Amino acid sequence: MADMATNTTPTPTRGYTATKDQLLKRLRRIEGQVRGIEGMVEDDRYCIDVVTQISAVQAALDKVALGLVDDHARHCVMGAPQDEQADKTDELMAVVGRMMRRG
Repeated sequence: MADMATNTTPTPTRGYTATKDQLLKRLRRIEGQVRGIEGMVEDDRYCIDVVTQISAVQAALDKVALGLVDDHARHCVMGAPQDEQADKTDELMAVVGRMMRRG
């Protein structure tokens, strides 16, 4: 039997790599909240209660996004080679601008 080729391409290190498990846990919790909202709608729950839960999910996602922005600034911008830092900073500021225009 021939040897199977192994993929030796390393997984890239991201700003959130050290906290990836925690990040995934938070995202799964948010996913559960969204499913809960779906159930509320299926059960014809009071509109304000549904909107309140939607607001909680948005706040949770904002917190995750801000954590990712912080990780990106510390790892990907500050850790970039000097000649790439300006482009990385522009990219970071563009995403911050998109986050602020939401809603």
